[in-house]
Amino acid sequence: MATPETQHPTGKNLSQAFREAFRCHPAGVAIVSADPGTGPIALTVSSLISVSAEPPLVAFSLSVHSATAAALLRAKTVVIHLARFEDLELAQLAATSGADRFGPDVPWERLPTGEPRYTPMATWFRAELRGTLPLEGATLVAAELLEGDVAPSGAEPERDSLVYLDRRWHRLRNPDDTPD
Repeated sequence: MATPETQHPTGKNLSQAFREAFRCHPAGVAIVSADPGTGPIALTVSSLISVSAEPPLVAFSLSVHSATAAALLRAKTVVIHLARFEDLELAQLAATSGADRFGPDVPWERLPTGEPRYTPMATWFRAELRGTLPLEGATLVAAELLEGDVAPSGAEPERDSLVYLDRRWHRLRNPDDTPD
């Protein structure tokens, strides 16, 4: 197996090439929230993927360097919020280390089952953690969706979408852009 120091044909080491490639690979943004029994927690992820529609399964990765991620892995259920551009402030809050993600000025509620949910975020799913795969530097998490709600899609969803690209937040198309 190759080590991270393996040289790429361009002369860069493989880890450097990997970082450069993924810096230019846009990713959707989601916030995962939970209460592992010590109070509500949340973090922003850009690694959410669909795994299966039947049953509805998703997966995402969590950094082993994140205390919030370690706490989230102790929860049995989570809420996965799919962020739109209008949710940028919440996505940034959940991505900020040490921030009070459930302070008095943050709009949230507890679901009847106890999980914290950000109320402005129109697309969300309550999910049960189904399995984890510890890897070097991260843990891959699989979750089965149990219930949720989906925001109606606008006429031009690319104007509403929020993506993370090159360590910055973007929408796919600005409101003043003309359609193709």
